[in-house]
Amino acid sequence: MGIDNGHVRQMWHLLEPLHAVVYYAPQVVEEMGSLGYGTGERWPAYFALRAAPLGAPGCRPVTSAFYSFSPRTVAEHIPAAWEVASPSAVLTARTRGVDRAYRAFAGTLTDGPGVAEAAVLARRAAQAAPTWGRPLAAANAELPWPGEPHLVLWQAATVLREQRGDGHLAALLTAGLDPVEALVSFASVGAAPTDVFTSRGWSEDEWSAARTRLVARGLMEPDGTATEAGRALRAEVERRTDELAAAPWEALGTEDTARLADLLGPLWLEVLGSGMLPSVNTLGIGKI
Repeated sequence: MGIDNGHVRQMWHLLEPLHAVVYYAPQVVEEMGSLGYGTGERWPAYFALRAAPLGAPGCRPVTSAFYSFSPRTVAEHIPAAWEVASPSAVLTARTRGVDRAYRAFAGTLTDGPGVAEAAVLARRAAQAAPTWGRPLAAANAELPWPGEPHLVLWQAATVLREQRGDGHLAALLTAGLDPVEALVSFASVGAAPTDVFTSRGWSEDEWSAARTRLVARGLMEPDGTATEAGRALRAEVERRTDELAAAPWEALGTEDTARLADLLGPLWLEVLGSGMLPSVNTLGIGKI
């Protein structure tokens, strides 16, 4: 019997915070600042950190791979990011920062047997993750594996979250939701308040036009809330996303997937307890 969607989603909920420290941990911010990236806001470092595995991509490939950001927002940071530091320098700083961050928030857990065992299982899952049609997953999967278990665990979490994210974009495209419609429809089902999505850089006119298109399709009420059809479509997107993310867990097997979930629990509690991650986010974790 295969892995059901509920367990696939559970693994995402456990692994996403462990990956996301790279965008919020002060230790990573310091490392990126030492390379010359602005640290007054998160985006200069974010675009460099997330795009670096792709090499030194231009604006169009990053806009395509990241999907939900407006081209204008991407163009503010790409390709200028590679004038500050090379992708290889960014990747080195990324690893250093994650190492320091894990040691700061997880303390002695970092070098414990639980993390070592979790790293082995997570790496097995990541190496079983199909990457065709998934550029961000493939780029991260191509990177050399680090030696220390907590860094192996972080890299595996990164491959797995990008593999899921790439599949999510396929689900959005299949549902006929363009980048701004994807955000507007997500807000309409209560995934996060509308103002949380302003960071993606779409103008009020673009947001309003997307809402008008969704109303015309019967997916949204004029007040911005989802219709029954709109909720059904978003539920289908999430179902399809889970299905497209199931392969690594099918390969790992139900018993080892459950064991990994248990092993991740203490780290998950530590990172959430650190307060570094935002309680409300554009991913809708805890809401969908």
